[in-house]
Amino acid sequence: MDLLKNHKTIRNYSSRKIEEHILTELLECAARTSNTGNMQTYSIVVTTDAELKARLSPCHFNQKMTTEAPAVVTFCADFNRFNKWCEQRNATPGYDNFLSFSSAMIDAMLAAQNFCIAAESKGLGICYLGTTTYTADKIIDILNLPKFVVPITTVTVGYPAEIPTLQEDRLPLNGIVHYETYKDYSPENIDEIYRKKEALESSAKFIEEHNKETLAQIFTDIRYTKQNNVHFSKVFLKVLEKQGFMCQ
Repeated sequence: MDLLKNHKTIRNYSSRKIEEHILTELLECAARTSNTGNMQTYSIVVTTDAELKARLSPCHFNQKMTTEAPAVVTFCADFNRFNKWCEQRNATPGYDNFLSFSSAMIDAMLAAQNFCIAAESKGLGICYLGTTTYTADKIIDILNLPKFVVPITTVTVGYPAEIPTLQEDRLPLNGIVHYETYKDYSPENIDEIYRKKEALESSAKFIEEHNKETLAQIFTDIRYTKQNNVHFSKVFLKVLEKQGFMCQ
């Protein structure tokens, strides 16, 4: 419980390598994750080669973690393996559709989270890279991912070079938990839920640096703009079609 409540994202790593037996244990923990129909429709690509990490780095907007971390781990939705098993056992797979992709995507994320919790329990640090779906087409080429395999998220993992302070920017439980049914938010609810986040010194710094009026504008105008969202949505939908998940 303490481990989960005190999670910190690690972006600075020491040069210490991850012991092979520890990495194997983390992967074993990921493999025990709950998944759809016990099909395990995910694959995990572990990249430790410096040259290959350098090739992946632009896919993650050249964030330094991708080259400094001893391991870059890409979690993929994968129906390739399951489809081949079905075909070799005289069974006809029907998984070339968006619902199947969604199930595999969820499985991949569940495996990633188990991997991360296991890593932190061993004194390692992790950082999720949300850039994976933005540049999935490029990652597919670099990692030689075949049809029916789509990268979903990437995790950098290694021993921390420094331990950051615990971020206090999480929303209160009453902002995210609904009992029995969903209760929509009133303007007053929104003010209450976001008050602490907006009052943080870091929030004020972001607003000043970008010459904005509110923290919300940092998200809509700087971090996650509609223009970028639409662009990367089109890219990702093309990836799903190319990889076989958009049959009509």
